[in-house]
Amino acid sequence: MSFRKVVRQSKFRHVFGQPVKTDQCYDDIRVSRVTWDSTFCAVNPSFVAIIVEASGGGAFLVLPLHKTGRIDKSYPTVCGHTGPVLDIDWCPHNDHVIASGSEDCTVMVRGGTGSWGVAGVIPLCSLSPLSPQVWQIPENGLSQPLTEPVVVLEGHSKRVGIVTWHPTARNVLLSAGCDNVVLIWNVGTAEELYRLDGLHPDLIYSVSWSRDGSHFCTACKDKSVRVIDPRRGTVVAEKERAHEGARPMRAIFLADGKIFTTGFSRMSERQLALWDMENLEEPMGLQELDSSNGALLPFYDPDTSVVYVCGKGDSSIRYFEITEEPPYIHFLNTFTSKEPQRGMGWMPKRGLDVSKCEIARFYKLHERKCEPIIMTVPRKSDLFQDDLYPDTAGPEAAMEAEEWVAGRTAGPVLVSLRQAYVPSKQRDLKVSRRTLLHDSRAAGAAASGATMPPPAAPASTRFSAPPVLDSGSTTGGRLEEVLEEVAALRALVAEQGQRISRLEEQLSRLENGHV
Repeated sequence: MSFRKVVRQSKFRHVFGQPVKTDQCYDDIRVSRVTWDSTFCAVNPSFVAIIVEASGGGAFLVLPLHKTGRIDKSYPTVCGHTGPVLDIDWCPHNDHVIASGSEDCTVMVRGGTGSWGVAGVIPLCSLSPLSPQVWQIPENGLSQPLTEPVVVLEGHSKRVGIVTWHPTARNVLLSAGCDNVVLIWNVGTAEELYRLDGLHPDLIYSVSWSRDGSHFCTACKDKSVRVIDPRRGTVVAEKERAHEGARPMRAIFLADGKIFTTGFSRMSERQLALWDMENLEEPMGLQELDSSNGALLPFYDPDTSVVYVCGKGDSSIRYFEITEEPPYIHFLNTFTSKEPQRGMGWMPKRGLDVSKCEIARFYKLHERKCEPIIMTVPRKSDLFQDDLYPDTAGPEAAMEAEEWVAGRTAGPVLVSLRQAYVPSKQRDLKVSRRTLLHDSRAAGAAASGATMPPPAAPASTRFSAPPVLDSGSTTGGRLEEVLEEVAALRALVAEQGQRISRLEEQLSRLENGHV
């Protein structure tokens, strides 16, 4: 009982991270050196995209997930920007569509094979380079450099540092620039839907959509966190000085509407905080981590309520469980490796291997390579783990852009991951010819000088028919013998149960420092 009182019960307490083998990494990649606090990496179940160094402009690699090993220096890139690429984001509703923003003030959008709603390719000659861009990636990846986006979204006057897709409406993209303006686009028509100007007096550090896309929250250089209704163009809630420090903050929406932030204290210590949107006066929970100076990048899994925090320049990933009970933010564990991370990609839940109880996968950027890191929950069962994999957001959009503009709100279309489960190879039933029962009976018989019973029948015939008991004293003797064995086994089980309880109690004392 003391074990249950001392240690908070959670199925994620023993989540552990494991880097993949060397031959499953992406090697010889020149990761971008731009001083910008984005993830530099975007991942989906088909591709991994990485912002890289490029002479004479900006570029990013798009690699099929299976293309591991050394990447040739001549491997084609997406290279239509004239300035360094600052942010990239895969469309949640099409695995071949990616948007990018860069220092050349552009947002570009590239789309994949098949119909995805773009009204047509816009000739580049008719566009200024001052706009976000959307790109279309071929089915099997790039075979030659990609220089022409499907859509160029013209509107920002300074570099575009943030691009993020609407979670439930098809073809809706948000971009934020160093002009302190947030623009929302219908990529299908290259139309500017909303221009949110004057809501931010300074540089916007991060933008995060709510789960249904009705609002988004921002972290700004003026130290304020704002919740914005984009269709009304109004600030719904605002918390000034969410973190007192001057270094960059980030804010993300959680599934229940709460807001999770990372930032710095006045003494430059890194902090985590949880906020209730209905009352932003004081944080629900606040934790200080350390005094490192790298910006903290939070990644959130709405299915498990686990937040993973990766610091730029750190060599660790910390993870926390968000619950309804104080202190609300519960530290789980830390994954640590030798090399610091320059950026981090995050695989959507539908891209994970559910057969191996994988609950998260990161793509860690080193200076010259990308290393996948797999987070798993140890389970002995070979069955599909329903509690780890509730229905999750699928690739289907819940509505069209026009419906969202008209005022409709809808959560993500959920899919079951059970179909992705591949059971392990069935093992043949192997029955030992000398079971515990026969061994113990033989030992007892030898000690008493009794005659040993005949050996067990082969496995192929043992279960073919129920045994027929002899009449008379032989039957009674054998029955009594079996009952004695059952009683002995019960006593052994009880003894082992007591031993397990004692070990659990010792473990809890060690974990809590009571040696």
